[in-house]
Order: sequence, then C-alpha cells, then structure tokens
Amino acid sequence: MSSSCDHYIRRCSLLAPCCDKYYNCRLCHNDKEDHELDRKTVQTIKCLQCDTCQDVSSHCKDCGIKFGRYYCEICRLFDDHERGQFHCRGCGICRVGGEENFFHCIQCDMCLGIQLKDSHKCIEKSSRSACPICYEDLHTSRIPSHVPPCGHLLHSTCFSKLLESGGYACPICNRSMVDMARMWRTLDQEIARTPMPADYSDFNVVTLTDAVGSNIIVILC
Repeated sequence: MSSSCDHYIRRCSLLAPCCDKYYNCRLCHNDKEDHELDRKTVQTIKCLQCDTCQDVSSHCKDCGIKFGRYYCEICRLFDDHERGQFHCRGCGICRVGGEENFFHCIQCDMCLGIQLKDSHKCIEKSSRSACPICYEDLHTSRIPSHVPPCGHLLHSTCFSKLLESGGYACPICNRSMVDMARMWRTLDQEIARTPMPADYSDFNVVTLTDAVGSNIIVILC
C-alpha cells in the first residue's frame, strides 16, 4: 500500500483488525471502507521503511526508526507534525493545541479553551452529539467546536458558514449566537424613520409573552 496519507505524517501503517488491511491511519481506512476503524483495537503495525510487521510501539523493532515525534499508545496515534498534541483521559482521545491551553469540563465531558473555564454554560455531555448543521460527530471531530453563549456546540466551520448565510440563531434553541444589540438598534432606527401607512395609523399592538419569554402573541386592536 502507498505510504501517502493526507491526514498525518508518520512512518508506519496500521493493520485494521476489522477488515485485516493495512492503512496509514483510521481516517484513510474510513474513507475507503463502509465501516469505521476503532483505532484502540489495533494490535499490529508495519514499518514503512523496512516493511517489518510488529506489535504497536513507538520505534521499529528492526530498523529502529521512530514512527512519529508524537506517539500515544492508547489511541494508536503517530504524528511527526508538531501540533501540541496531548492525550486527555477525560475525553478518552488525543487533542491538539497544547495541554496548557485547555481544561476538561466534567459536566460537558470535553476539553474547552482555558479562557472559557469560568464563563461557559455547561450542558450535560454536550460534545457527545452531532453538529446540528452537518450532523457529523463533535467529540471525535478533527474540526474545532464553537461554543455559543447558549452552550450548544457546533463545528467552527459550520458556525462561520451559518453567519455568512445570514443565520445568527442557534439551530437547537434559537437563541442569538452573536451580540445582536447593534443590529436591533439599526432596525429600531429604520422603523422610527419609516412613516406609518395611513391604513394602520389607528392600530394599537399588544404583545404577550409566556413566563420564559419564548412564545409571543401579537394582538392588533
């Protein structure tokens, strides 16, 4: 099999026990097969320099080459590209970005940026779900998650595309994900400058909301 891999720089391939084939990484496997590889079940690897098959380890037992500058025995992860990788025992997987820059929130059950430690809204196991935009898994995704004020997660790329399309509300709870104060002021100014049509000049509008303000009833009288 070709040693090329679009996902990682490494010097070994993994023997997938589910289909008994060698792949450079779990993502290469998942792109080709109709099932996903549980990387923690991998027991055998093959050195890409000398083709020696062997048990999982950081170095080749035959030629001595180091398979990757970063190695996680738990995740069977090898990577020669420095990205601040670290294994989070709470998440159960490896993360990137430097361990000192993250903390593991037990209630959310995920790693979050240290700047959110005292300011984010906890939602029970919020990462153990799919992105509400693309429906791909959030917890194991290689794409960073965005945490809006409401606490519901979505991929940062999906969040950017949503804003570009004119969407500002959380797809789950419909709360604003960005500060809308400036926009509301602009709309108020536009309304104030718009003359009331003569047909509606004598109408009074009454708005009623429920206890949590989620349902609004408009009455024209």
